[in-house]
Amino acid sequence: SPQSTWVRRDRSFFSAGPGGFHIEKVAMLRGVAAVAVVAARQSGAKLASASPRRPLFAPAVATRFFHSSRTSAYSDKLFVHRDTPQNNASTPFKFTEENLRKVDAIISNYPRAHKAGACMPLLDLAQRQNNNFLPITAMDEVARILDMPPMRVYEVSTFYTMFNREPVGKYHLQVCTCTPCQLRDGDTILKTAEQHCGIKGGQTSADGLWTITETECLGACVHAPMMQVNDDFYEDLTPEITKNLLDAFKRGEQPAKGPQQGRRAAEPSHKLTTLTEAPYDGTMKLQDALK
Repeated sequence: SPQSTWVRRDRSFFSAGPGGFHIEKVAMLRGVAAVAVVAARQSGAKLASASPRRPLFAPAVATRFFHSSRTSAYSDKLFVHRDTPQNNASTPFKFTEENLRKVDAIISNYPRAHKAGACMPLLDLAQRQNNNFLPITAMDEVARILDMPPMRVYEVSTFYTMFNREPVGKYHLQVCTCTPCQLRDGDTILKTAEQHCGIKGGQTSADGLWTITETECLGACVHAPMMQVNDDFYEDLTPEITKNLLDAFKRGEQPAKGPQQGRRAAEPSHKLTTLTEAPYDGTMKLQDALK
């Protein structure tokens, strides 16, 4: 507002009064703020001082700290393509005949003038065809099919972390350590997976069986702690349950997915304290698909 405007400088926020300047947007990127200042310099107000750590217009009023997960994620890995022996312009990729029929079916769901809307499902299809790995040549193929500039496809594939732009193991363990899972000892689940697989978060095992990724919220907070293995959620984990699941995967088995301690449909972990009686008219019941 004109009465109170905030600027990020030297890890502190500063305020400029109504005679100062107005900030339209503050963009945060991993704890570093980029400030876009518009409508500057009113009534001769100065925007800088001889000392960059002490602006003339106001004192420091607040400091904010930013949290990130323990697994480092750098911009050159997340947003920039680097040629590797497994992923370069010569990496072969073409949709199979079966998947080409799926491509046509997916595109038919969108208006002819907006077939670019099929970008994400086609990228997902390409990744599934290619052992859960999306090379740059697959992105180029999707761009060609959808008549899109390749850069627009790159923008999509680098924005969404579900697209794996590096090869991953047969079993991609995505272990949540966001706040609800952390409060339920999600860090121990991550350490258990690392020790059992012999690798750290962000690494792939030498035999190509495991990749471990530390993730933010996966949306199963009520059954924390949890992890996602490929497409499936495994919830209500303990270190022992985690080891048993990993052993089952190693034997080539497919463990039952979902909560691992008998809970269903967001039930409490202990005895019910509410909704303990039958619904008054008998119409509100748990649907068969959730039993």
